Amino acid sequence: MDRLLFLPLLVFLLTVGFSVHSQDTTAYLIRFSGAGNINKTSVGTTYVFNNSLRFSVERPFLTFNASGNWLYGENTQRKTNNDFLNAVDIDLYKNTRKLYYWALGNYEKSYSLKIQNRIQAGAGIGYNLLKNEKGQITLSDGILYESTSLREMDKYGRLQYETVRNSFRLKYRFQIGELIILEGVNFFQNAFKDGQDYILRTNNLVNFKLTSWLGLNTSFTYNKYNLTSNENLLFTYGLVIEKRL
Repeated sequence: MDRLLFLPLLVFLLTVGFSVHSQDTTAYLIRFSGAGNINKTSVGTTYVFNNSLRFSVERPFLTFNASGNWLYGENTQRKTNNDFLNAVDIDLYKNTRKLYYWALGNYEKSYSLKIQNRIQAGAGIGYNLLKNEKGQITLSDGILYESTSLREMDKYGRLQYETVRNSFRLKYRFQIGELIILEGVNFFQNAFKDGQDYILRTNNLVNFKLTSWLGLNTSFTYNKYNLTSNENLLFTYGLVIEKRL
């Protein structure tokens, strides 16, 4: 049943993406990544699948992104992952492509991190330290409101709580030659009222381009939610399909 949470966003993004028409200064991008790993031995099979879909609209002074991610895994004893993260964000540039304002909304449900439901919404500013055809480094910072419902009690014995966080992000992308792309998005989100309450997310990958729209990738993902001492670390490989419209 939980897997159905990913399907409406998948259908919506595909419908919107393939129905839009190119305009003078507007670019559209659809990107799907399917990755995982499988380990089969005489005592059983361990596997994990990590699938994501993103739709982007880029204009001279605006960028809009909508994305969905589903992570599922099992080992010989039990289910290890059944995690969903859906997000929308918008970047607004004013008179320059260096400094910009951003706003976002996230919905998360994570079996591995013991999160029943988490909603985040907020805004802030960002700055492009580097941005050209071969490379990009972006820093951003802002404030998020968060409402969380947990599957197990946190360090303070709570199953539900609300908080306000600072959200710092480092994003990068580098192209090496014509075939190799290094990219990543890394977050550190700490609560203003409690130094023990922080979230760490890292997602970094190497993409080997096979054609203009198809590539092979390897990715390293790490998530930590300190209040429940839960974390997950994944190394996966798979395919990336990326199409500009």
